[in-house]
Amino acid sequence: MADTDYNDLARRAIVDEAAFEELYEHFFPRVYNFIYARLKNADDADDVTSITFMKMNENLERYDPTKAAFSTWLFRIALNSIIDHTRRRNKSEETEWEEFFDPAAPAYQQPEAQALTREGNRELLRALDGLKERERRIVELKFWGELDSRSIAEALSMTEGNVRVTLHRALAKLKNILGEP
Repeated sequence: MADTDYNDLARRAIVDEAAFEELYEHFFPRVYNFIYARLKNADDADDVTSITFMKMNENLERYDPTKAAFSTWLFRIALNSIIDHTRRRNKSEETEWEEFFDPAAPAYQQPEAQALTREGNRELLRALDGLKERERRIVELKFWGELDSRSIAEALSMTEGNVRVTLHRALAKLKNILGEP
């Protein structure tokens, strides 16, 4: 579905519960993954994701598709919710990295493969911590939020070209941190 379709769906979701559920079902995994990548704690991610969708629901009437795509608007709410949550907690906690990339891993996956995946995820998380804040946000929005460069630029008040350059440099840094050629 194109951004304009989600924009229209968001307008309908104000009065149509089925439209709201469709938005929720589509964006929940992306928003959750984005929040989880930032907070690195499943309980906090659950709370902040709930707050994000509650704010989305409360403010749908104010959403203006002429100002931003729905996905950009929603991820801006998520980012602000993360910032609010972090300020309230006013501390950084190191927690065990859980199965972030696939929180609901299929039952048929072998335990060895799950262990390797978890270890790879931990390494990636540590590598992400080696990036500057802006670089980390762009990588998270691109890969976990599944946003395109234009939407990321709108969400972070940057130019699209600057997003692409920063993403390219951040990915090069990640490869270097992870020891990949």
